[in-house]
Amino acid sequence: MAGNQNYINHVALVLDASSSMSHLSGKVVEVADQQIAYLARRSQELDQETRVTVYAFSDKVECVIYDKDVLRMPSLKQMYRAGGMTALLAATLKSQRELAQTAQLYGDHSFLTFVLTDGQENASHRCPDAPGRTPSELVQAVATMIETQADNWTLAVLVPDQMGKREAMRCGFPKDNIAIWDATSTQGLEEAGQVILKATENFMVGRTKGIRGSRKVFSAGAEAVNAKSIQAAGLAPVDPSQYRLVPVTREAAIKEWVVESGHTYRTGCAFYQLSKSEKVQARKQIAVLEKKTDRVYSGPEARALLGLPDSEVRLKPDHNDDFTIFVQSTSVNRKLVPNTRVLVMN
Repeated sequence: MAGNQNYINHVALVLDASSSMSHLSGKVVEVADQQIAYLARRSQELDQETRVTVYAFSDKVECVIYDKDVLRMPSLKQMYRAGGMTALLAATLKSQRELAQTAQLYGDHSFLTFVLTDGQENASHRCPDAPGRTPSELVQAVATMIETQADNWTLAVLVPDQMGKREAMRCGFPKDNIAIWDATSTQGLEEAGQVILKATENFMVGRTKGIRGSRKVFSAGAEAVNAKSIQAAGLAPVDPSQYRLVPVTREAAIKEWVVESGHTYRTGCAFYQLSKSEKVQARKQIAVLEKKTDRVYSGPEARALLGLPDSEVRLKPDHNDDFTIFVQSTSVNRKLVPNTRVLVMN
């Protein structure tokens, strides 16, 4: 894509405005306004154009702002009123259907939608935006829509409990695009706002690295890595003479195993294969291994490639068909897991 083609983000908030949200309505406005202020600031810092769309849904679905420049957004104060039932599926379908009509001429366009609800779907089959469909037909319609969306579309949902999560998964939402929030308090909504901010940050930083969409918006991980994003991030493979991949055949401390395998150990030279969810500190280097070729990519770009912020973050060994994550060990006693590998850098 020509260098002068700018990044254009279309960010949508699809907000539950059913009567059970009444006690949170002031906080909804505050959190949405904070999100918009944040998007405005980051758009300028990262030189990305961001356009915002807001839907509110109860018995019916209303678009209150459509594809408006984030730098010109008003407060939602006059636009958000709670009352009625929860037409969650109709809101999801309508928002994506209407956003799909947005022109994508010139520039690198990407669509990111957050749906926020405090309850279960209970009104879409009677909603004018989903005429004549039974509840099971609506579930199927949402699942089909999500499955067929292009790679520059990201759809995420925040639900109040495990039941909501199961429902969202039944509707085809990728499991790492579903977050649970505490819908009983303003504090819970505040925290939900922070979760959305962090996910948006990862998304916008990922955009600069050539990542156009995500099925893991609420968890940084290996799925962000693919050949295209590596190329876009300007990652060059490490010279094969500069590293060794050592199979781990029994549980052992990292230094002990590296030395036993005939290599010199110095602090920071060994990277363990991520095999369970764990916290990774900002100072830790990351390397990614291309499974087909055993090529290794490292350096600060590898961290950015996974959408990791410059702070401590929980990282999951997400299944990725093509790449494996390795994390630098600064401890001589790090226990290695059998049937993984250790990456030893010269």
